[in-house]
Amino acid sequence: MTGELLDRALVEEATKKSGLVWVEGSAGPARPLWHVWHEGALCLVGDGPGEQPLPALTDGGRALVTARSKDKGGRLVTWAATVVEVAPGTEVWETTVAELKGKRLNAPDGEAMPARWARECRVLRLEPTGATAPLPDGSLAGPPLPSPATTREPVPAGLPRLLLKRGRKRKGRRG
Repeated sequence: MTGELLDRALVEEATKKSGLVWVEGSAGPARPLWHVWHEGALCLVGDGPGEQPLPALTDGGRALVTARSKDKGGRLVTWAATVVEVAPGTEVWETTVAELKGKRLNAPDGEAMPARWARECRVLRLEPTGATAPLPDGSLAGPPLPSPATTREPVPAGLPRLLLKRGRKRKGRRG
């Protein structure tokens, strides 16, 4: 019993303090997702325009969540969850969205955001099942997932000269 309580406390504290968790749904690789911890569950919003994708997370499905250390960035705990989709207009939806809204950075629509989420997005609660998984020994690093946000272009020709000039000026001032 004491082990279960310690596991539950570790899951809650690690997930609360981590601004980013890695979530693996029923298929595909684990994805980094921003979240809030609210009323005993990890809460997410996504799958709409301008929001994070939530692939392979289906209502009633299972997910594995890995929380990381806020200061070191290393894995602290991996825990199993049941995915629950929250219906818009319910009391749970209202309180969950209020928490998510407070943590959403760079929202394009400010106060209209909850209405947009109700129309175009999914709000999910990942409720811990109580099971934790052992941390893997090796690295789980993989290639980045394809995204339209990434670009690969050559470094501008003048950039190295600009950086070298800046370094010389600093050395001259100290001298």
